[in-house]
Amino acid sequence: MDFDISYVWQAIPTLLQGLKLTIFISVIGLIFGFFIGIITGIGRAVGGKVISKLALIYIEIVRGTPIMVQVMFIYFALPLAFPIHIEPITAAIVTITINSGAYIGEITRGSILSINKGFKEAGLALGLSRRETMTSIIIPLALRRMIPALGNQWIVSIKDTSLFLVIGVAELTRQGQEIIAGNFRSLEVWTAVAILYLIVTLCLSFLLKIVEKKMRIL
Repeated sequence: MDFDISYVWQAIPTLLQGLKLTIFISVIGLIFGFFIGIITGIGRAVGGKVISKLALIYIEIVRGTPIMVQVMFIYFALPLAFPIHIEPITAAIVTITINSGAYIGEITRGSILSINKGFKEAGLALGLSRRETMTSIIIPLALRRMIPALGNQWIVSIKDTSLFLVIGVAELTRQGQEIIAGNFRSLEVWTAVAILYLIVTLCLSFLLKIVEKKMRIL
């Protein structure tokens, strides 16, 4: 099959609509996942036995199951168990939230534990309580160390949205699939889809490097 670039240009407008939805799902999911991850990570790092154990169970369940299984469970299985109706986009966002929350939880835990104990001792020596030391000194330092890993998690989540085509979410990959169903030009369309994913991830990587340079810590 000859490569006809005109089919790429014809597909771009529709693919960009899918890309917007891909970015929307990943951003909203990561925002909620960030807060879940922070709470989970703190619980794992400095919480009591019960809190730490519950956080560990959540993390292990999520990390131990494929994200496609998770979205299928949320979209198909939950409505069978409970009298609820879940829209495909809602299921996608919830899945990204739960999935990224588990990974961000481990990122948070590792970042907190990586902070030199001297900072904690300095905070206590200044008269701060353990909670004040954690919220005013340890967590802000940990957040800065988390930036590279958080950026990588965003890139992973963007690519994971391609799996949501199984529940009919019209993200980038699904749009590409539908275009191919109409014109049968898989080479051109999948090339365009791959390029769009690559552009987004490269831009994120570039921005991440800039942020890392501006927020370096000891």
